[in-house]
Amino acid sequence: MTDPEVVLDELERDVRQRMASLTASFDQIVAASRDSNADDEHDPEGATIAYERQQVAALSDAAETQLAEIAAARERLQAGTYGVCESCGDAIAPGRLEARPTARLCIDCAARAGR
Repeated sequence: MTDPEVVLDELERDVRQRMASLTASFDQIVAASRDSNADDEHDPEGATIAYERQQVAALSDAAETQLAEIAAARERLQAGTYGVCESCGDAIAPGRLEARPTARLCIDCAARAGR
């Protein structure tokens, strides 16, 4: 199994790069709407600027949530509880941790919780 710290570092780097890209996209959308006097709310030709802005904001929120999950996983690493299911106390399968390094629950408990 790969070192969890290395995996979390790579995951955090990827999320931060995605956030930087989303911020740039959001800034471009805002700048484009500032330079336009079009009534985008009633444009029958496609998505509105407000819709695009909301999509980028939702993706940014998801990235923020993922960063919080990475931070929580780092805390579990330091506490020695990384890879231990928070519900039943059993070990989380290495394959699950490989696929989802921030996993808090084993597969069975995640299925019961609907995650």
